[in-house]
Amino acid sequence: MEPPHGDFGLLLQILVLLGATVAMAPVARALGLSAIVGYIAAGIAVGPFGIGVFRDPATVVGIAELGVVLLLFVIGLELKLSRLFDMRRDIFGLGAAQLLLTSIALGALLMPLFGLTWRGAAVGGIALAMSATAIALQILNERGDFQTTYGQRAFAVLLFQDMAVVPVLALLPLIAPFHVDHGGGVVAGVRATLMGVVAIAAVIVAGRYLLNPFFRLLARSGAREAMTAAALLVVLGAALAMRAAGMSMALGAFLAGLLLAESSFRHQLEADIEPFRGLLLALFFMSVGMTIDAAVVRDNLMLLLLAAVVITFVKAVIVGVLYQVRCAERSDALRAGAVLTAAGEFSFVLLPLGLSLGLLTAAQASLLAALAALTMVLGPPVAGLAERLIVRLARWEAEEPAADFSDARGSVLIVGFGRFGQVVSQCFLAQHVDVTIIDNDVEMIQNAARFGFKIYYGDGTRLDVLRAAGAERARLIAVCVDKQETATRIVDLCKSQFAYAKLYVRSYDRRHTLELIAKGVDFELRETFESAVKFGGAALAGIGVDPETVETTLEDLRNRDRERLALQQAGGMLAGTDVLHRPEVQPEPLTGPKRAAQALTSETEEAIRGTRRAP
Repeated sequence: MEPPHGDFGLLLQILVLLGATVAMAPVARALGLSAIVGYIAAGIAVGPFGIGVFRDPATVVGIAELGVVLLLFVIGLELKLSRLFDMRRDIFGLGAAQLLLTSIALGALLMPLFGLTWRGAAVGGIALAMSATAIALQILNERGDFQTTYGQRAFAVLLFQDMAVVPVLALLPLIAPFHVDHGGGVVAGVRATLMGVVAIAAVIVAGRYLLNPFFRLLARSGAREAMTAAALLVVLGAALAMRAAGMSMALGAFLAGLLLAESSFRHQLEADIEPFRGLLLALFFMSVGMTIDAAVVRDNLMLLLLAAVVITFVKAVIVGVLYQVRCAERSDALRAGAVLTAAGEFSFVLLPLGLSLGLLTAAQASLLAALAALTMVLGPPVAGLAERLIVRLARWEAEEPAADFSDARGSVLIVGFGRFGQVVSQCFLAQHVDVTIIDNDVEMIQNAARFGFKIYYGDGTRLDVLRAAGAERARLIAVCVDKQETATRIVDLCKSQFAYAKLYVRSYDRRHTLELIAKGVDFELRETFESAVKFGGAALAGIGVDPETVETTLEDLRNRDRERLALQQAGGMLAGTDVLHRPEVQPEPLTGPKRAAQALTSETEEAIRGTRRAP
């Protein structure tokens, strides 16, 4: 097929890309594969080694890379600087160990397989040791696992790899076979590193002092399209600043998102960026498919397939072992190892550089590029296989039900229908209160339907789903999900968008309780506290303590807990420890005036905590 020309040719190319994006995702899902595999296959089909709609993949790659940039920006919005600081051991420990050990192991394998010199093996080993940020994060997002322990550690590895880009690019010329001026090379490397540090500092300063005033000014104008344009301006500006300093564009976008994570505009920015992110990521995966040289793969098919399988296995094993050292669960180690097997986007930068420096021959560079692309093709199926091995069920192949809220009319919205949410819902149903319940567990929804419950499928962390479920007209929103991060995200959305609804939240632990109180929820309850108190009371009664003494003891325990929470709000987690060890007052029955005084004290403490809503 001849390449198209002119305006008509450009429109045809756009139509082909959009058509492939629309068609390949459901096809891949129907085959039980990730949509990523479908996009890569589509890229092979329309690229220079397929029907030839695109003769030069570079025409798409430049734009498609923005998908990875926007993905990292959204990830940054979901993190906080304090969380990133907590991850420092994983970033510089786990991340550095993974890159070093995997590079050495893969380099040693590539030397006999492809006849590489030690220099070429160093380039190939580092290129293939990198993991595909777009693929790994897309898989984690599809599963909803980004906030899990293994998801956060996988992200720490990817983040370290992005930060390692500049040192790797600076050091490669030093091992070139014709390199003479070592002093100049070192100076150039130091200069590149300093430029990177300056660029990072500039992005941090701008994000810290300029972005929030900038978005406040735009918000006052009321022009939504200006906010969308500003969001793209911030992301692309930070990315280009990093590119100018020789660093990863994705790292710049991540920093910009991270600096806006505490901003009141974060959810609006995420909503504005999301449509662009998804489409551009699909284009990125198609551009990867376009770079696969079908002739090279055909001529060396068995060698490349063998090498791809071996490399995938080696990377998974190394990551799994490192995760086990960090005391992770075995299932998490297997998941993380499988998610990080695909070679990274940086491979397609590093391999041409190795060729230009004389570290690789043209044939070797082409073979390694095809090998990197093949590992990208294998990555999503391997991750899916690992998940099926862990859960022993092909749950990822089931189609998710459509979220249909056309008949949702409840004045109370319950988010989460696990064990906790089921009991809460029964309280409302007993009083004939109309309730709308949403959950994203397909199996649980099907089981609840057998018992006569109408549960709507929906992700409570999405603003559009909450609106469709009636959050804007709800008198009360009960957040009953079991994950702390998910509950906090829903609270942030509800506080910013549905200020008139009362917000009752299931808390995970004491630290989460303090966080929710600071956010101004109307009521929170630790998921195990009250049940443990009542269990303890029953146990006291079981050993013969009289009922009035049991009641007084439990009330004293609750009062101590409220008092300690008030102290911790002012002084931090370690405040109020003496309350736990204070001698208990001789219990007396709470009757008449004493009971009234106790009720007044409870109301006063509630006001101090700030949980009572202003009229």
